[in-house]
Amino acid sequence: MKEKKVRDVVLESGISVKPIYGPEDVADIDYLRDIGEPGTYPFTRGIHKYMYRYRPWTMRQYAGFGTPQESNQRFRYLIEHGQNALNVAFDLPSQMGLDSDDPLAWGEVGRVGMAVDTLHDMAMAFEGIPVDKISVSLTINGVAAIMMAMYFVVAETQGVPLNKLRGTAQNDILKEYIGRGTWIFPVEPSIRLIGDTIEFCAENVPYYYPVSVCGYHIRESGANPVQEIAYAYAIASAYVEHVRERGVDVDDFVARLSFNFDIWGNIFEQVAKFRAARRLWAKIVRERFGATNPKAMQMKMIAGGGGGGLTIEQPENNIVRGAYYALVSALSGTQTMALCTYDEAYTIPTEKAALIGLRTMQLLVEEMGVCDTVDPLAGSYYIERLTADLEEKIVAEMEKVEQMGGIVKAISEGHIQREVARQAYLYEQAIQKGEIVKVGVNKYRIEEEERDVELHEYKPEQAEEKLRRLNEIRSQRDGAKVIEALENVRRAAEGTDNLMPYIMEAVRAYATVGEMTQVLKDVFGEFREPVGL
Repeated sequence: MKEKKVRDVVLESGISVKPIYGPEDVADIDYLRDIGEPGTYPFTRGIHKYMYRYRPWTMRQYAGFGTPQESNQRFRYLIEHGQNALNVAFDLPSQMGLDSDDPLAWGEVGRVGMAVDTLHDMAMAFEGIPVDKISVSLTINGVAAIMMAMYFVVAETQGVPLNKLRGTAQNDILKEYIGRGTWIFPVEPSIRLIGDTIEFCAENVPYYYPVSVCGYHIRESGANPVQEIAYAYAIASAYVEHVRERGVDVDDFVARLSFNFDIWGNIFEQVAKFRAARRLWAKIVRERFGATNPKAMQMKMIAGGGGGGLTIEQPENNIVRGAYYALVSALSGTQTMALCTYDEAYTIPTEKAALIGLRTMQLLVEEMGVCDTVDPLAGSYYIERLTADLEEKIVAEMEKVEQMGGIVKAISEGHIQREVARQAYLYEQAIQKGEIVKVGVNKYRIEEEERDVELHEYKPEQAEEKLRRLNEIRSQRDGAKVIEALENVRRAAEGTDNLMPYIMEAVRAYATVGEMTQVLKDVFGEFREPVGL
């Protein structure tokens, strides 16, 4: 009797999956060399010896909207329900370095993130929240140096010494040119700003992560899993090279670079992606950059649900997707987890949706056994083969970037942006043709379905209150001090001094985000996308 032909399976990364894997598939893999013990080089199985048996991952849901007071209420709500860290969302004007009363900010103030204009706003957002006990991540890029300076000054006002402060800033401008688009300055001065923040933190805020390289947004923009890691590592390497050129020893700062990665798609491809990524980063840091500190070789990451995997159709399915994404994150050895909520295909999360996301993570810790043993999928013929194959593909993709002249040149000329856009187009074509199945979208659809999703209501009166408060701050501050501080920022930008002390001085004088950004625009200019994108 003729055996039936099994269907072909090709992962999004281009790897063909065999129906059965066995010992022959891992014959070239050496345990000590390629896998190793958890907590030891090359960290394939995790960066800590006992991982979640010692301490579960940090739970850090993304939150922020409206006024700083509203965001503060949401932060407190999440903390009261067991969240042990914060991930702050800023509104679009703030991300673009615009004050709330800038004409370009009209209609966007506080709509999908917290509006921050001055130190007063940042202080209000963290009123009653001890920043020495709650680790805070600032999801900000173009004006990251300014927002970090504000947060550092808030810590000082709470009596927290900077050399004891913990937290993270995304502060990854190169991926903004690829993905989200909240760039402001040209590439080179933007990298200088990142170098300033890394150098400043290495010397003054040693427990703070000044950069979280964000493969997440590259993936959300259309990149496949291989490109997500490859481009993120090329970007991280560019930052490392820049700071090394300043004379900072790699062992003194690389341990405080982290990564933000995406999870959606095939479970086993995602788990193997992170195991491969951890191993590869350890090799890059040791072999390319010459690090000797094992902590510098550890790839530390936040990884949770990816919004790109969520659907408008049948939104309740996103609760299930989120649970699977959380499982992948745990099996992948993440340090911090954040889940997109089921309503994020429509709106910013409601309290109900945010609580479901938080409870999903808590269920994994308390009930499902995923914290019982380290790297439970290790030794699987399939997982180990897939890990090795993905590492090989990531290296090959990084070599393509080098052939373009390196990541900075490739981004400046638009090559990476075009490739990610092409990949996004191919993926959407595959969805429309049914070659990639999306439940509720191109399979198991329900026509004329009712979608029970509570939309976030934008309140113009909140924006009006924000403008009133901004004008009040301007009228009460010492104008001469503001002018002097801004002039000092200008002179530092025109020279080679580290800008962070000067920006902190301007923050203390209650200079606005828009005023500080404009000074830097005057010196650095503004980025223009390459023609043809």
